[in-house]
Amino acid sequence: MAATKYAQSIKNDSREYLTTALLQLLQTNDLNDIKISQLVKRAGVSRMAFYRNFDTLDDVLRDYFESKIGHLFDDVIKHVSAADKLSRLDHFLSAFEDTILLSIQRHYEYIIQQIFFDNMNRLYQTNSRVQDVPAAKRRYWIGFMSAGVYNIWREWLLGGKQDSVDDLHQLLGDLQEATFQALGS
Repeated sequence: MAATKYAQSIKNDSREYLTTALLQLLQTNDLNDIKISQLVKRAGVSRMAFYRNFDTLDDVLRDYFESKIGHLFDDVIKHVSAADKLSRLDHFLSAFEDTILLSIQRHYEYIIQQIFFDNMNRLYQTNSRVQDVPAAKRRYWIGFMSAGVYNIWREWLLGGKQDSVDDLHQLLGDLQEATFQALGS
């Protein structure tokens, strides 16, 4: 039976309360130290409301960050020329700098990283040069480049942003081009 608008509204509110409460708890607690009972109490919802919406705390974060990160990537995928896509991801970096640093500190970086990888896959699937790479190699190349891009940015943030963003983009572009050449593309 289809949910009424009111029931759907309550479900959406519960999701929002749970997400907000979890993000608040993560300001002072590691993800592994947060209990569902603690979360539902802070959110002001029942334990059942949690389980109607999510299976784990990871699911709460994944749900929240998938849409936020996905929207940033959508903008780059749809509105930026192929040549500028990689360098325009600095919007992701600037929007998520504090989130990335907190995720490292509070031990949920693997969630942000996986969502980033999934979106890098979407981004690279729109690149005609990537499409020229044989399918078997393409999957590995996208994984390699996604991990490389993320880890370069990660190290840059953790290192206090010693290099300019332009230098970072130049490095990423050079690495991407070198790997294309290594594949014969």
